[in-house]
Amino acid sequence: MMKVVMIGLGSIGKKHVDALSKMKAHQFEIFALRHSKQSASEYSNVTNIYDLEQIDFEPDFFIVSNPTYCHFETIQSLLPFNKPMFIEKPAVMHLHEGAVLAEAFSKTNLLNYVGCNLRFLEVLKFAKAYLQKNDFRINEINIYAGSDMPNWRPNQNFREVYSANAEMGGGIHLDFIHEIDYLYWFFGKPMDATKVLRSQSSLEITAIDYANYTFIYEEFAASVILNYYRKDRARTFEMVTDQGTLLIEIEKGKVYFNQEIIFTTEQSILDTYTSQMEYFINCIETNTKPMNTFAEAFEVLKMCLNNE
Repeated sequence: MMKVVMIGLGSIGKKHVDALSKMKAHQFEIFALRHSKQSASEYSNVTNIYDLEQIDFEPDFFIVSNPTYCHFETIQSLLPFNKPMFIEKPAVMHLHEGAVLAEAFSKTNLLNYVGCNLRFLEVLKFAKAYLQKNDFRINEINIYAGSDMPNWRPNQNFREVYSANAEMGGGIHLDFIHEIDYLYWFFGKPMDATKVLRSQSSLEITAIDYANYTFIYEEFAASVILNYYRKDRARTFEMVTDQGTLLIEIEKGKVYFNQEIIFTTEQSILDTYTSQMEYFINCIETNTKPMNTFAEAFEVLKMCLNNE
């Protein structure tokens, strides 16, 4: 039985607990570091601890799933354990924090992985393979993700959650860094970039609620637009090529080429958390370097926070 220590058990932490619980080939003893003894747990298979000094056993790995603004200090405190680390995205809030940790990780052989669960989406994997086997000349890329953040947690004041608060690491550019991550996964680092980040919408929050990036590659430009306030949620990835348009509807599980469906799946984004965890556990068991290590995730963060 593998022993897992989770740092934080909020909404994303619960997704990871659910993913661990769905893995039939493994059993886990799960511990969660909580900030208060009043912190409730809805899981009978999770043991609360309140200080890292309470760890009197050898963990098999850590999951860092507390608020983003805590990641820098959390990761530093876990490095001495020299155990594999699963770090929820974004890895850190600021580039100077990323530089310090990237150097620290480079001095160790510590297995580490930063969450990028959309890389496990079947529509994106299909589209990536489809591009590789077809000789397309890409002329333009458009990525759009608009979501109504106030409806994410209907029973909670949305202005109190971390996403709405800049000082807690909130902001659409960080929450939806996935869109920048899969652009990087498909095409690598851009040559140049510009961005517009705003928090002037009707939401009246301190965090960035609109982000507009243009990433410049040798043969094309990629536009990435993100927002927190779109009522009719939309998430699309469009590649305009010399032979037609490849369109991915991320959450509807459909891929089109020239408006004709060429791939569909019933897989949901929630399903990717289990696939991702299975991948991470396999990396531990086979001692294989994961994709999207902290070093790679830092490159994506640089794209997100360029000219910070």
